[in-house]
Amino acid sequence: MSQSSDSSNAMWGGRFAGGPDAIMEAINASIGYDRRLAPQDIEGSRAHAAMLAAQGILSDADAQAIRDGLLTVLAEIEAGSFDFSTALEDIHMNVESRLIDLIGDAGRRLHTGRSRNDQVATDFRLWVRDQCDAAIAGLTALQQVLLTQAEDGVDRVMPGFTHLQTAQPVTWGHHMLAYVEMLGRDVSRFSDARARMNECPLGAAALAGTSFPIDRHMTATALGFDRPSANSLDAVSDRDFALDFLSAASICAMHLSRLSEELVIWSSAQFRFVTMSDRFSTGSSIMPQKKNPDAAELIRAKIGRIFGAQSALLMVMKGLPLAYSKDMQEDKEQVFDAADTLMLSLAAMAGMIDGMTANAPAMRAAAGQGFSTATDLADWLVREAGLPFRDAHHATGTLVARAEAKGCDLPDLTLAEMRQVHPAITEAVFDVLGVDNSVASRTSYGGTAPANVRSEIAKWRERLA
Repeated sequence: MSQSSDSSNAMWGGRFAGGPDAIMEAINASIGYDRRLAPQDIEGSRAHAAMLAAQGILSDADAQAIRDGLLTVLAEIEAGSFDFSTALEDIHMNVESRLIDLIGDAGRRLHTGRSRNDQVATDFRLWVRDQCDAAIAGLTALQQVLLTQAEDGVDRVMPGFTHLQTAQPVTWGHHMLAYVEMLGRDVSRFSDARARMNECPLGAAALAGTSFPIDRHMTATALGFDRPSANSLDAVSDRDFALDFLSAASICAMHLSRLSEELVIWSSAQFRFVTMSDRFSTGSSIMPQKKNPDAAELIRAKIGRIFGAQSALLMVMKGLPLAYSKDMQEDKEQVFDAADTLMLSLAAMAGMIDGMTANAPAMRAAAGQGFSTATDLADWLVREAGLPFRDAHHATGTLVARAEAKGCDLPDLTLAEMRQVHPAITEAVFDVLGVDNSVASRTSYGGTAPANVRSEIAKWRERLA
């Protein structure tokens, strides 16, 4: 297909006599990555053309030719037949140049009342807004599979840890719900970011607005924004909307990395709490017995790219005076990569959680080790024997030391041995030392008791429905 071969000098106008140096052209061009903004660029330009016609700035015929021509350009891009030109710098000039090829002088009128500064700010906001929606959808899908795991393991006992040391028994369902809660807050952060960024920069022009009688409310509404941005300098010169997205993505990525770490630990031969699906595992080239949780490990590593993207964009923006500086061309690549990485990680995590199998016997055996019901014994001494908690804590610690010296667990001590530590202990104490009794007793709001877990699962199912 044909495409204008004009150099970018022609787009700049008559200010420059000579063309750009090849190195300058290479460092200046962004079309290698900002081409993915094509749908947003064309959507924004169609809305702009419609507004210009409604305001009498363009003729209806020119506006319609522009809108139809832009759809042709989009079709060519989607079909893979569009010839992107580095000489034309960016997606905006590539689209405009092809539009002029298609419809002639009408295409040259499209840029009336706007600048590339407000154009790219609008395109980028539209794209990041879409990524917020995609992240929310990905998070919701992951929450659903975590809820299914929670339902399957409402009564399944496992050890809860602090410092990666056995602490108290919890239920598998309760552990899965902890991540559902974290991801729920991630959803709220993306929702908040989306709401905050939903102001339209289009019509702010280069930095000061325009003398044409444009209707910014019309274009804002057409593009699904709540309102036009109120200050033209701010509209073109900030990228805090992208930083909002990266901040939400970084916190979400941190949660994914923590869950990945647990999957790596749980699937090890030393724990055997879960068996990972073959679909998300790999083998070894030399050790035939190996089944490696590579998807979890890769998520854990890829998260660094998202953290890095946030830091990189902060560094780009931190020293820029108002309004636009060319530094801001470096705002997109890291955001694109972070969004791609986040969506891939969410999808991979959902697949892993959906396909993994919990090993209930191994978890139950581990739940009873490490004196995990010591707190239940201390609570019993407070509740039944009337001891102050600190005295109960001391007595329980003494009993733990005795059991450890004997090489047994607390329930394996005899009543006589326990009464040597405190005479108020009775046979009834053994009712609280089992792991099932322990988790069933944790009925405080937010506790691990199976009844609580069932209630919370129901609430989340309704919330996500």
